Amino acid sequence: MACAAIDPLQTSAAKCRDKTCSDTMDLQYRGGSAFCRDGRMKIQFDDPLFEAWTQRFLFTMPEGGCEIGEIKATAARIPEGNRDAWYREWTATADRLFADAEASAAHGSRVSARYLYLRASTYYRMSYPLLYGRPTDPRVKAGYAREAEAFTHAAALFEPPIVPVAIPFAGTTLPGWFYSGGPGTRPLIIGTNGYDETVQIMHYGHAAAAQRRGYHVLTFDGPGQGRVLIEDGVPMRPDWETVIRVVVDFALTLPSVDPERIALAGWSFGGYLAPRAASGEQRLAALIADPGQWDLIAAIRAIFPRLGVSAEVAKALPDVDEAALEPAFAAIRENPQLNWSFVQRGLWVHGVRTLMDYLRVCVAFRLSDRVSAIRCPRRASRTMTRA
Repeated sequence: MACAAIDPLQTSAAKCRDKTCSDTMDLQYRGGSAFCRDGRMKIQFDDPLFEAWTQRFLFTMPEGGCEIGEIKATAARIPEGNRDAWYREWTATADRLFADAEASAAHGSRVSARYLYLRASTYYRMSYPLLYGRPTDPRVKAGYAREAEAFTHAAALFEPPIVPVAIPFAGTTLPGWFYSGGPGTRPLIIGTNGYDETVQIMHYGHAAAAQRRGYHVLTFDGPGQGRVLIEDGVPMRPDWETVIRVVVDFALTLPSVDPERIALAGWSFGGYLAPRAASGEQRLAALIADPGQWDLIAAIRAIFPRLGVSAEVAKALPDVDEAALEPAFAAIRENPQLNWSFVQRGLWVHGVRTLMDYLRVCVAFRLSDRVSAIRCPRRASRTMTRA
């Protein structure tokens, strides 16, 4: 998932107008909720990073992944800007729901237990992103493990169950989930993640909806994502075709998958990863990029003039004198959202130590010299379309 407030490719902050939410808003109250002057809803925090993550998982609500009352009650217990309290309170809410789920399951209340496990998983997920960075905080590992555990319990209670899978890759495994669209041979949608989310949250992005419409779905986390990053320490790589080739090999071992009707869908930074993968994997019948993205360094070059760097210097990135970039680096470190995106997340995900190293590694994440090799959508004997 991409949130405009915390994705560096969508953040237009040069002295970010959201440096603190209160800098640019007069609060108005409508229907019991606070709104910024520009119409943005505020649940709890003036700190834009805290508020963005508080709102972020509301999109899981239609599938039972959260409740607004639980979110508001938990957020109200967290002092402004206190990351330790953030982790503690979201974990406490998740722990309570997990215990309730266990009690419901013990009494045979499968539906109630399933939804309680789902919400517990979401709140465990919410507990740790503000702690991203190198070295990996033990609380990030603990939060991820609890998130995955709760979702695993929920998955077993679906009809049909959502099945955990382990895809062999480069000496480790990629965790994933297989959703059966029903009996008989059916098309398969493979879901690839982006920068921020985990394979559990992909349930809400498109997996559950696609399954209801009769598609088989296979979601997974690759290098630089979810457990592969948090527990295994494997950074992201640009050649996503190498990753998808192994995933497609695995998909073809699953029951009732039509090999002629395999689609790849990428969300958030998956909007780059999926097209890049399709440029080197010809067994894909269809491609979805949500949103479509181009060369990563081009996006960075567009951002840096807003951060105090001349257009000429930005255009030459990363082949410039590091001293010329100090105004941008200072702006990034001073802004909580940008610091989280570039420093806490960016350096960690890519396995680099400095912002200059990050800019250099971004060059390899490009489509401009690969897009001509994409061959899908390709003609298939039967359409990908289901209900």
